[in-house]
Amino acid sequence: MSETATPARPASQQTEHFDVLIVGAGISGIGGAYHLTQQCPGKSFVVLETQDHFGGTWWTHRYPGIRSDSDLHTFGYRFKPWTSAPIATAEEILSYMGEVIEENDLARHIRYHHRIDKASWSSTENRWTLEVTRTDSNETVRLTGNFLWMCQGYYRHTDGYTPHWDGMETFKGRIVHPQTWPEDLDIAEKNVLVIGSGATAATLVPAIAGKCAHVTMLQRSPTYFITGRNAIPLAEELRDLQVDEAWIHEIVRKKILHDQDTFTRRSFTEPEKVKQELLAMIRAELDPGYDVETHFTPRYRPWQQRIAFVPDADLFKGIRSGLASVVTGEIERFTETGVQLKSGETLAADIVVTATGFNLSVLGDIAFTIDGKPMAFADTVTYRGMMFTGVPNLVWVFGYFRASWTLRADLVADFVCRLLNHMDRKGASRVTVALRPEDQDMPLLPWIDTENFNPGYMLRGMHLLPKRGDKPEWAHTQDYWKEKDEIPAIDLDDAAFVYG
Repeated sequence: MSETATPARPASQQTEHFDVLIVGAGISGIGGAYHLTQQCPGKSFVVLETQDHFGGTWWTHRYPGIRSDSDLHTFGYRFKPWTSAPIATAEEILSYMGEVIEENDLARHIRYHHRIDKASWSSTENRWTLEVTRTDSNETVRLTGNFLWMCQGYYRHTDGYTPHWDGMETFKGRIVHPQTWPEDLDIAEKNVLVIGSGATAATLVPAIAGKCAHVTMLQRSPTYFITGRNAIPLAEELRDLQVDEAWIHEIVRKKILHDQDTFTRRSFTEPEKVKQELLAMIRAELDPGYDVETHFTPRYRPWQQRIAFVPDADLFKGIRSGLASVVTGEIERFTETGVQLKSGETLAADIVVTATGFNLSVLGDIAFTIDGKPMAFADTVTYRGMMFTGVPNLVWVFGYFRASWTLRADLVADFVCRLLNHMDRKGASRVTVALRPEDQDMPLLPWIDTENFNPGYMLRGMHLLPKRGDKPEWAHTQDYWKEKDEIPAIDLDDAAFVYG
């Protein structure tokens, strides 16, 4: 794994300038840094990271069992083959990212402990100025850049979302959120209640089953899951044939993406059939007579929320063994010894884990200004979920809901590099997206169609996000199979791009 030592830095009163400022050293930021070195080798750049290590989610989340809920053949970068099991632990993902950093000499570009407080654009100077706090020394530093590449993700790392329930203050045990898992938390011989039913809960429950007295997953409503071996038969067969790993990576990625696209489209065209297929997988893993209808049959159609893959059915094996259980119901209140449900049932707990989601963070909770005026991203319209009307020289990486985040990070990186090179050829120092004459009467809609996708964190934070239009170029389509061809084909001289 790459070293995390921070390079020597200039005195705080100096202002450093870079061609490109990358925000975040997670999966998107490290990928962006790689693509810059390959496609824009003459550009100077720096990667600013608040934490003391690269990795983003895979570094900040420390709860037991943390793993990917996407296969690493597509969550991994397209330029570096993934050679292990498709569902990977955080440690394995960090090791993979560390190899990317080391193999491409990226460590010298990364600055840890750098929290961005303010970002200001000046049209006079055609540059961004960042006010940054060095969190290891509380020192303030200033950096300027021609282009700002936001790779910080979409949620607040410092605190997860925990609803408030009556009586929480009376509970005599501990209440923790997986996003800030305490290092001193001892679960041995304890009854653990995990509130939630998403990918985090489905990871955490089997990881602690057998290590605590008992673990109960309490859900307000069920979630869809997919089960299967933590292996890709095609990859195994190709390795047996001694095919080169780079070829395996490309072939397996295309196979997975094709199958995922087919499955997603079927969830729209034949949702009931897909639903029954998913439920059949779960019934096969549980005892005959288990109440799958109550505990694992969601009220929404497949893919309106993210479907987590449960490798080797470990969640359901934990339930079948009796080490874990599932309760479906709504919380009335906390008590001193657990929670009371609206049904009247009480659940005893020594530890309550609120696996209840994220707090949406739009562009890192940074205070943005354009020419001295505060900017609200909710007042902008997005160009393909990457750029925003009235916001110069800025691109945001926002991945896919139904496919691996990194797929879009790679596509956006190609777009940014192509845009930077195009600006150089034009002699332009500024680019902004703007609605064209034919777009002026276009209906403006919320960032995502809630009939299409509606997780809680999106619904809670929709008012913070930019608007979308009813044309493909003014929306984040969430369709990798289309975007893999559309984004590379974007006409950078289209009237939507205004250069200066």
